[in-house]
Amino acid sequence: MATNKKYQLLAEKLRIRYSDKFDKPQVAIKQKNFKSGGFTTIATLGNFSVVTGKAKSRKSFYVGIALAAAISDNIILGTFKSNLPKKKREVVYFDTEQGKYHVQKALHRICKQAKIENPENLAVYCLRGLNYKKRHKVIEEVIYTNPNIGLVVIDGVRDLVTSINDEQQATEISSKLLKWTEELNIHIIVVLHQNKGNAFARGHLGTELINKAELVLSVTKPNNNEDISIVKADYSRDIAPENFAFTIVDGLPTVIDSYVDQLGVSNRKPKLKDLNDEDKIKLLKEVFSKENGYKYGELKKQIQSSYIALFKESIGLNQAVYFITECKSKRWIDQDKPKGKYSLSSSLEPP
Repeated sequence: MATNKKYQLLAEKLRIRYSDKFDKPQVAIKQKNFKSGGFTTIATLGNFSVVTGKAKSRKSFYVGIALAAAISDNIILGTFKSNLPKKKREVVYFDTEQGKYHVQKALHRICKQAKIENPENLAVYCLRGLNYKKRHKVIEEVIYTNPNIGLVVIDGVRDLVTSINDEQQATEISSKLLKWTEELNIHIIVVLHQNKGNAFARGHLGTELINKAELVLSVTKPNNNEDISIVKADYSRDIAPENFAFTIVDGLPTVIDSYVDQLGVSNRKPKLKDLNDEDKIKLLKEVFSKENGYKYGELKKQIQSSYIALFKESIGLNQAVYFITECKSKRWIDQDKPKGKYSLSSSLEPP
């Protein structure tokens, strides 16, 4: 077989030697550990990660948390922090599924979460109206013409192929993600639906992406509470981040660090959640013995106060948040209108 000098030189360039010195990948985003302390890396430059989940599991809300952390200097929800270098602080969000109105709504939510109005380092694009080939072209044009980009989100990676079960297209997309992240030294988060009948990412595309990703996160809702979403690391090349639970309050994600389910999502043992229903209703009636209705912030504080009065122990705000979501799901409390006051359900009021 004749030798090919071109590929000999390429092979030599790609060879890794024992004595070579390489820098560790730059951390892009990290997550606080409530159990062990410190932070765990959830994204590094030069790699991509996958967020999966069923429809309406709030995958996009979770991605919004990551985006808010990336554009901000603050710790978002007391949990997520950007570690992007100064020259790589720009962030891009591509949405392939939603129309312009809902993409902008997501943008506003990210800005509120980050507490930054109209951030200059965040660019958002709605790709819904394009075919899959043009989506590729737009993404490449945006990310290759701005060297200051550090984080990219593609919400709807399925829309970059014609079929999730086309092996060639699945390989091409995963190869492009590897190429883009390595050549540009960026991190890309892609969002992909799970199969309806199981928790696997959809099709050959899902299998290919999971095999190549640095981290795969799943977003699920527990069977006993539709108001809560749980984020769990399914696969990780490094130390996996702790499980994370959140709910939506007034349109924004709110962490529930005291949540416990059978998978061990909790970071510490909750007191309020361990009460039986009889004691929970007793607490609720004590809360509403003071006032007939409360705004959300008032209700959280009154739950804390009433818990102390009844059980002689204090609880944190996050436990009060979880209790409110539980009471809503069990229809123990009512809300007169969005962002309106909460009141005790008529079924629990004395005759």
